[in-house]
Amino acid sequence: MDLNLKGKTALVCGSTQGIGWASAQALAAMGARCILFSRSADKLDARVKELGEGHDFISADFSNPEEVRQVISERIVKENIHILINNTGGPPGGKISEAETDAFLLAYNQHLICNHIITTAVLDGMKKDQYGRIVNVISTSVKIPLNGLGVSNTTRGAVASWSKTMANELAEYGITVNNVLPGATETGRLKSIIENKSNKLSKDYSEVEKGMLSVIPMKRFGQPEEIANVIAFLTSPSAAYVTGQSICVDGGRTGSI
Repeated sequence: MDLNLKGKTALVCGSTQGIGWASAQALAAMGARCILFSRSADKLDARVKELGEGHDFISADFSNPEEVRQVISERIVKENIHILINNTGGPPGGKISEAETDAFLLAYNQHLICNHIITTAVLDGMKKDQYGRIVNVISTSVKIPLNGLGVSNTTRGAVASWSKTMANELAEYGITVNNVLPGATETGRLKSIIENKSNKLSKDYSEVEKGMLSVIPMKRFGQPEEIANVIAFLTSPSAAYVTGQSICVDGGRTGSI
């Protein structure tokens, strides 16, 4: 099995913590040069130093697509990106019937629009090298919508449809586009979701956590590294014939096949 990414450059979004940071570590361990992309320059600088010599970062606020476009046009067009990990923190929870329209616009900008800006910017280099791996970190709500995450469910579904369409268009150039759908994973995002449910239901944090664990066949939450391992495989030469897929990494929680 060929998992060697030496000579490849990866752009990893949302890479100062959680699944994004775990993915950057996995790709670097496989030999890729990583460019970390997130909002906080200070945090990015610290993470790059952890990865070691040869890696780099760029920073922009994903709630501002024009800022992302500007940073990409100034920096990334000068790079030859072979691997792109589209990853952005999800929008706040809440019922879709109670959501404001601005919440949808913000979520679409942070996810769908910024994904498109970044992806289209790196395609020429991927086509030139006949090697491209695009992995979108979304959610299992792509398969079955999750209660209490109305704006997120809607946005994630749009990204999944965009991704499948992109995969069909790019396959002939040796570029694959796939989605990884994490289940409940031990990140700051999960903690925030549990705290929100705890407050709304007037239940203890541990009680809400126990309820979430009860519907996972493995009876535990995932670790960021476990999600990152699947992402890393999809970026490798060995995954060249896998494209247009949405792969759940959720301990068996999702009820569909």
